[in-house]
Amino acid sequence: MPAPDRMLTHLRQALALVRATPGRRGHTVSLENCTEVLVAGDLHGHVGHFQALLKLADLANHPARHFVLQEVIHGKFRYPKGGDKSHQLVDLFCALKGQFPKQVHYLPGNHELAQWTNRPVMKADENQNRRFEEGVTEAYGPAFGPQIYAAYLDLFRALPVALRTPNGVLVAHSLPAARFLPAFDPARLEREGYQDEDLQAGGTVHSLLWGRDTSAEAVTNFLRKMGCDLLVSGHIASDAGFLVPNDRQVIVDCAESPAGFVLFPADRALTHAELVACVKTL
Repeated sequence: MPAPDRMLTHLRQALALVRATPGRRGHTVSLENCTEVLVAGDLHGHVGHFQALLKLADLANHPARHFVLQEVIHGKFRYPKGGDKSHQLVDLFCALKGQFPKQVHYLPGNHELAQWTNRPVMKADENQNRRFEEGVTEAYGPAFGPQIYAAYLDLFRALPVALRTPNGVLVAHSLPAARFLPAFDPARLEREGYQDEDLQAGGTVHSLLWGRDTSAEAVTNFLRKMGCDLLVSGHIASDAGFLVPNDRQVIVDCAESPAGFVLFPADRALTHAELVACVKTL
């Protein structure tokens, strides 16, 4: 683990770089200088999958390739006292953002939203939020742990929730359920600060990160509102590492093996069939 004071510096630098990402508008980013995009499925603390994907991304030799991480916290990996190790992936993102500030992006999911809004996520009768906070303290100690934890929450608040590629592919954790789409307002995502109603059930951000509607109609209407043609998302687990639920969407999942990701061109028109053909697994 890095020294706690150094970790705080990395976190604060990453927060500033996230806010300064080229193409950022509020909590959306229109990717610039982008010919390819590698999107990882939800990682949930899986450092091994992150390392393999980073090697495949080969960012230093592909300066117009962008690497997108999705939902990295709340995993199955534990410290000896039971704390969640998934904060380590946040640390790795921060270091990578410092190295490749224009190419590396972190999309939060419902787990990051739950953590920074303090709405517990329960799994197998275990409070995922509490385990995450305990893991930070277990790693960095009682003096620095709370400061680093507070910096994580600041980062989660600042992260973009939607990325647009030059060829009309939207990358987001999920999409709102059909019943919430009439009230879904993309303009609210372009504000620098969220309103309380955005974060409540049915609100613009909450519905974007928690929705599980994969019907063709819902995806088509969502993409129309977002001004895009195709969707790459996560949120839904898959034994195969990916799902193709309709003719506009691909879902990737990196929490287990096989781990699904997609590396697709962003500088030319792309059909759904071509996007699906770009899906690979580890």
